[in-house]
Amino acid sequence: MEPKISQSPRLSSVTAAVRVLKCFSEVETEIGISSLAKRLDLAKSTVHRLAVTLTSEGLLEQSPESGKYRLGINLFVMGALVRRRLEVSNMAQPFLNVLRERTGETVHLAVMTDTNIIYLYNLESRQAIRMKSYIGTIKPAIFTCEGRAIVAFSGGAMIGKILSGPLVPRTSATETDPVKLSKMLEAIRHNGFAIDDEESEQGMRGIGAPIRDIAGNVVAAIGIGGPSQRLTLKKLRGLSAELINTANAISAQLGYRP
Repeated sequence: MEPKISQSPRLSSVTAAVRVLKCFSEVETEIGISSLAKRLDLAKSTVHRLAVTLTSEGLLEQSPESGKYRLGINLFVMGALVRRRLEVSNMAQPFLNVLRERTGETVHLAVMTDTNIIYLYNLESRQAIRMKSYIGTIKPAIFTCEGRAIVAFSGGAMIGKILSGPLVPRTSATETDPVKLSKMLEAIRHNGFAIDDEESEQGMRGIGAPIRDIAGNVVAAIGIGGPSQRLTLKKLRGLSAELINTANAISAQLGYRP
């Protein structure tokens, strides 16, 4: 049974709206206002107002036959975005395994979330001194090789948002000049890969390449990273062909055809 929520002036409408959505299940796909109000210990008028708002945003639908409410199509759309990210991760794993073995360095898979990236998958190098990272780690996209590989191929609105926002350096080497960063993104579009020269983590370098979906949109990026004393810029650039080939192979699995 859904735990009741004590009515309180501090109860936010957002929290209440989320609670309404969480009432639905496979067993109970349609619920009326009275049942929702009783379950959540809220006034019917409050629940009705929340239901109307959620319906206007496509998160709920009202059945024309019963008058009860059910989850809306926009939740399916949002769920499909999450599923697509999971599909990218699942499809990329065997390719990342091969890439790690061929390069001997740590490899990552990342996607954008707002102006940051989040790591969905990582395989650490087997070498004693290596780059360490964790699934779920979030970093400013513009300072990482994976983030730059995605941002470079994003629309002008996204690039403008990032370059006009706060650019707080992560290390003494972090580039924060918007003009220089803009030129860097242009070079990434030309070369097909991005480099992070100790700008995200002191003593670590990385190289990233974009992954495209069936429509040609850049939806993720893979990266290779390691300690700067082992991964010189020359060696890093020497890994670009292997990296791009891997990114292209993953893109092909997602249906992309150049």
